[in-house]
Amino acid sequence: MGLAEWALLVILSILWGGSFFFAEVALQEFSPLAIVTLRVTISAFALWAFILPARYPLPGSWRTWLAFLWLGIVNNAVPFSLIVWGQTGVSSSLASILNAATPIFTVIVAGLFLKDEPVTLPKIAGVLSGLAGVAILVGPGLLANGDSQLPYQLAVLGGGLSYAIAAVYARRFAGMNIAPVVIAAAQLLASTIVMWPLLLAVEGPGEWRATAPVWLSVFGLALLSTAVAYILYFKVLESAGATNLLLVTLLIPVTATLLGILFLGEALHWTHAAGIGVIAIGLSAIDGRLWRR
Repeated sequence: MGLAEWALLVILSILWGGSFFFAEVALQEFSPLAIVTLRVTISAFALWAFILPARYPLPGSWRTWLAFLWLGIVNNAVPFSLIVWGQTGVSSSLASILNAATPIFTVIVAGLFLKDEPVTLPKIAGVLSGLAGVAILVGPGLLANGDSQLPYQLAVLGGGLSYAIAAVYARRFAGMNIAPVVIAAAQLLASTIVMWPLLLAVEGPGEWRATAPVWLSVFGLALLSTAVAYILYFKVLESAGATNLLLVTLLIPVTATLLGILFLGEALHWTHAAGIGVIAIGLSAIDGRLWRR
């Protein structure tokens, strides 16, 4: 990767790492369902405002739009909801580190369902190392607090598993000649359609009153950590490739942890550093390039 790709990768990690910070602030006055609904709605409007003037070609098949609906559920509605709800019980920094296990889940799901991505010995070693890292993160809290934090930790991990399923499912769009930013906008539109009836059924219309910092966090989550992040994501994917994008998973917890310590008063425990270190070893084994040098 060149300097420009590295710069975009760091910016992307800041935007995605900031999502945990923005969600933590928004949770002070909004429910998880409300936060997720606002996130997908605002970001969908923003991306479509970017796409329509540029006249990107849109798919005409109803089957493709049905696929967008499923992708919106497993890549936005479900993981966003699980992770934000998980943050009601764990810190933003720990949530971001648990989320770093997403590529581990992706290897497992891809190995089960994709013939062209077999489970090799290095991948098995990487998965085992990654799971050990997750155990380091979850274990001490479980021993100290009983099962009080376990549901929230499992929710964040469940969000990562949903991302992994979505990543494998999204492979079906590879040969459809659809612009990646259109896929992002379509899935956000689909998740918006899913989230609003769910929110109204569970919580009712609500009053939508919040302080300025909370609203700024909601818009930061939607515009910066979702809409702008998606545009940068596909730009890096095009110029640097999918393998290099794996590195952003390791950078996100750094950003989220620093924001949590500086602005939310969160503490960094040695288990957090140890856990992300072991997960990093697992990711490098899955990637394989470092071990071939």
